[in-house]
Amino acid sequence: MTSPDANLFQQQEANRRRTTWLVIGFVLFFAWLGFGGDYIWALEGRHPFPWLGIAMATLAILGVWYAYRTGPEKVLWSTGATELTDPKTDAERQLANVVDEMAIAAGVPRPRVWIIPDDDPNAFATGHDLGDSHIAVTRGLLAICNRDELQGVIGHELGHVKNLDIRLMTMLAALVGAVLLVRDGMGRTMRVGESRKSKNAGPLLAALVALWVLSWIFAPLIIQLLALAVQRGREYLADAMSAQFTRNPLALASALTKIEAADAPTAAIKRGAAHLCIADPLGRRFTNSEGWLADRFATHPPMSMRISRLKGMGYAALKQAGQPI
Repeated sequence: MTSPDANLFQQQEANRRRTTWLVIGFVLFFAWLGFGGDYIWALEGRHPFPWLGIAMATLAILGVWYAYRTGPEKVLWSTGATELTDPKTDAERQLANVVDEMAIAAGVPRPRVWIIPDDDPNAFATGHDLGDSHIAVTRGLLAICNRDELQGVIGHELGHVKNLDIRLMTMLAALVGAVLLVRDGMGRTMRVGESRKSKNAGPLLAALVALWVLSWIFAPLIIQLLALAVQRGREYLADAMSAQFTRNPLALASALTKIEAADAPTAAIKRGAAHLCIADPLGRRFTNSEGWLADRFATHPPMSMRISRLKGMGYAALKQAGQPI
């Protein structure tokens, strides 16, 4: 039988490998956008040297470097989070104490703690590795969770930290944001190119132009699909690790039930960082579905399935201990 430590190391190595492939795919995609544009312009007789391809490939490499260096800070900045360095309220002191306890239980260095000014309950982890991790929770989460439930949520996020999910998911968030930024900046260039296109362009040129423009339009989705490893299954694993750290899976089940019952989406967390959260902050239809399409396009598994699994763990533990269910 494979030991838990071996499974953990396998998961960490898999996330390192997936991050590498995400970076490679990102660079290749930007190279296609650049050299594809050069080829189209060459067919139109505009210029023979691939200036755009070189520029876009260079931009992609620099973007990856910048995303890795500043990804966690940019994600936290985008949510309006403030670091909890001097707890002043009972809720803040409880959060700080719970993070200390759960970091010890998980066997990881204590992460930096942030609070997001949003009334919807949610939480996420970000960072590069075990020694550089951050956990952010909304004020709404602090308002609805008791201590046991908060332990379950923090344990879930520390599961992502320990698995090195945070590196892959933070890189994905940063690269999606970079693509959106570059796409918006290139919008005018594409419109100009379209307006200058020769009326007598052949079908090959027209097809290439259409494919190139569509690549820009769907760029964020394509980048997300390059990270097929960022699958819904990682949430089940983090839930199970939380149950292991707290010895109380029913606490996380209760917290998820309260989070699911919240009416409004988490306005402070945008689309590019949605996959980082313990619950989908956008409330998308695919999240509550199962099947092939949901597995490809939903960032989270159905909350009902997660709660059901956690309750099954809790009831099994109670039965084994001979306690009433």
